Amino acid sequence: MNLEFMQNLTNLEELELWESSLPFNFIGALPSLKILDVEGCNVSDSLFMNDPHELQNLEFMHIEDTSLENNFLHKIGAMPSIKQLSLTGCGLNGTLHTQGFCGLTNLRLLDMSNNNLKGTLPECFYNFTSLENLDLSSNQLSGDVSALKSLTSLVELRLSNNYFKIPSSLEPFFNLSKLKHLNADNNTIYIESEMQPLAPRFQLNLISLSSCGDVGQFPHILFHQHDLRQVYLSNNNFREGFPNWLLNNNANLERLVLANSSLQGHFELPFLPHTDLSYLDVSENSFYTNLPIDIGEKLPSLSFLNMSKNQFHGSIPSSIGDMNFLEALDLSNNQLSGGLPEHLTMGCFSLTSLALSNNKLQGQMFSSNVNLTKLRELHLDGNHFSGKIPDSLSNCSFLSTLDLSNNVLSGEIPMWMENMSSLSTLDLNNNELSGDIPRWMGSMSNLEEIVMANNHLEGPFPKEFCHLNDLKLLDLSVNNISGRLPSCFSPLWISQVHLSRNKLEGALTNVFHNSTSLVTLDLSNNHLTGKIPRWIGNLSRLSFLLLNNNHFEGGIPIQLCKLGQLSLIDLSNNNLSGTIPPCLKITALNEISQEYVRYVTDIAQAPSSFSIDEPIEFRVKSMSYSYKGIVLTYLSGIDLSCNKLTGEIPSEVKNLRNIYALNLSQNNLIGPIPPAFSNLKQIESLDLSHNNLSGKIPPQLVGLYRLSYFSVAYNNLSGSTPAWTAQFATFDESSYLGNPLLCGKPLKDCSTSGPSASLLPKASTENGLIDMISFYVTFVVSYVMAILSIACVLYINPYWRQAWFYYVGSISNCCYYFLEDHILPKRLHCGNM
Repeated sequence: MNLEFMQNLTNLEELELWESSLPFNFIGALPSLKILDVEGCNVSDSLFMNDPHELQNLEFMHIEDTSLENNFLHKIGAMPSIKQLSLTGCGLNGTLHTQGFCGLTNLRLLDMSNNNLKGTLPECFYNFTSLENLDLSSNQLSGDVSALKSLTSLVELRLSNNYFKIPSSLEPFFNLSKLKHLNADNNTIYIESEMQPLAPRFQLNLISLSSCGDVGQFPHILFHQHDLRQVYLSNNNFREGFPNWLLNNNANLERLVLANSSLQGHFELPFLPHTDLSYLDVSENSFYTNLPIDIGEKLPSLSFLNMSKNQFHGSIPSSIGDMNFLEALDLSNNQLSGGLPEHLTMGCFSLTSLALSNNKLQGQMFSSNVNLTKLRELHLDGNHFSGKIPDSLSNCSFLSTLDLSNNVLSGEIPMWMENMSSLSTLDLNNNELSGDIPRWMGSMSNLEEIVMANNHLEGPFPKEFCHLNDLKLLDLSVNNISGRLPSCFSPLWISQVHLSRNKLEGALTNVFHNSTSLVTLDLSNNHLTGKIPRWIGNLSRLSFLLLNNNHFEGGIPIQLCKLGQLSLIDLSNNNLSGTIPPCLKITALNEISQEYVRYVTDIAQAPSSFSIDEPIEFRVKSMSYSYKGIVLTYLSGIDLSCNKLTGEIPSEVKNLRNIYALNLSQNNLIGPIPPAFSNLKQIESLDLSHNNLSGKIPPQLVGLYRLSYFSVAYNNLSGSTPAWTAQFATFDESSYLGNPLLCGKPLKDCSTSGPSASLLPKASTENGLIDMISFYVTFVVSYVMAILSIACVLYINPYWRQAWFYYVGSISNCCYYFLEDHILPKRLHCGNM
């Protein structure tokens, strides 16, 4: 960019620079400049070329997402003409006390949000008497707010996301008679020792005091407000009932948000209908009462109603059907019973989202009359609905999310679902549905999540699923699905596959070979055969691999070592052979790169029961547990038990530093227990039982302070057990059974348990093997003694001797004639050919 050209623009009044790379000292002498707007630019060093005094006429300065030098605020103190100053996301730090902006007494707008400013507010704020809009949100400012008392022209004040301490009476703002908008979320509000007797001079339109801690009671200034339109008081601790007086006192109130505010008791509506309220959120409180039967009459204009996560009981009021403008209704996670009122399904024709999950609703899901034609999300999971999936739902053709899981629904999946072209999430988990998985599902191109686990579905896996290119989650576990997985099924974006506890068979050929986004692959408890495919090494995002309880054979593929994100490997109960790959590594999700954690977390926060919210079974401490949710991010383990693995345990086991559970039992492993096990400081479950391990148990294992399950039973170990201290003092003799050469607590004392290690042959003390020399000597002596005994008997008894030789002669003749009649002619015949 030509700097000389910029310097010649002496009559320029407005300059806008967006997403540019600006050279050093870019802005020069522009005496006529009145408006400067810089957004998303990269400044080499200083933005101004000369003394800022040369920008005497500048009135509006807006700089956003552009890093500025530390002394920038000191420079603009020489521009007293500025009336609107906005410096958001510019990396400003330090305190306001040392900055030169205090001389900007003509300011009407000051926005310094999203910076790193610290310290308290300077007293020079008293000079900003013309200031109408002040935004200091998202900094690290602290202390009180008394410096703002004199801003009598202030209309909008935003202080959210700081460390201010604000009295619940809001006394520092009492004289701000023009104040209409107050936002102080995520600060600390405290109750004064003496309540203020005076009423504030302002009448607010909007107040937002969310996430301000243990407030204890509603701010008393709210009792003096009569022109409120929006009230946001979520995530506080009020310990009071529903403030129906806010509705009575503010006829123009449009939005009231009181989520997670420790409200309790009865939910009482205003005396008269409130026709302006359109948004009400009282979720995550402790209301324990019936829903008001006249809620639809008292609040007829609601477009959004969220009363979830309370303790409301009784039936759903049919008057909700009078809310003709209602677009979103959430009554989930309560104790509501009965059925779904027909007046609701007919009268709320504007509904786009209906959530009644986790209640006690029962009976038929819908009547034959449903007028929810605009519905896009339907959550009826976690109830006691029975019968078939109602055909009346076919009118909801715009559905994108349908969650009917955890009910008692029966019958087959209805064919009319094929016409729901917008459906992206289908959850029918944990019902009693039967029949084949519909092949027509493969034509529903927008499907991203299919969850139909824990039903009675049967038949083959539909080959038509190969056309579901956008599929991200598939859970068909715990059904009776049979046959082979089609080799064409390899969705590119799929991240979760749960097909456990079915009757799938055959080899894994090319299935999933292109699914490089896979995080979880659970094919456990089927009848799969063949080798574990090598392409599994291409699944670079794989964290959970469960192939246990199948009929896989061959070795553990070395390609598993390429998977740097693996957290859980379960290959138990197969027919795997060979050695354990020494390069095998594993890491808990909370230990890997933040980028990958964000990837998995984004999946977990998807609208449905997605990703790590799907349960995974894993055997730990000799018991099988089901893990899901955030627990999975901390779990790491390897289970190779019940196979035919041979060789020694690789010393590289020391690289599994953060492993939680390791199970190598029921194999044919030999050699010593590696002392490197002592490096596994996070391990809680270690099972090496039922192998052919030898030598001594490394005494260093007593340093595994988190170990709560330990078993080396049924091996060929010798010597003394680890010191009876720390965690090892909690293990009984069952941890060491089947090792006859072991001694020490909790087994017999080494001095009384038979020959000591020093008296055993060298091979026994060093390798713990059975004395093979003694075995061979004993065997030969016994064999010779048996032959000599027979010879002595024949020598002493002539009759037995004659019978013996006659019997031997008869056997010899029979063998000779058999060879002569059957073997020799054939050889002669083959030789003449």
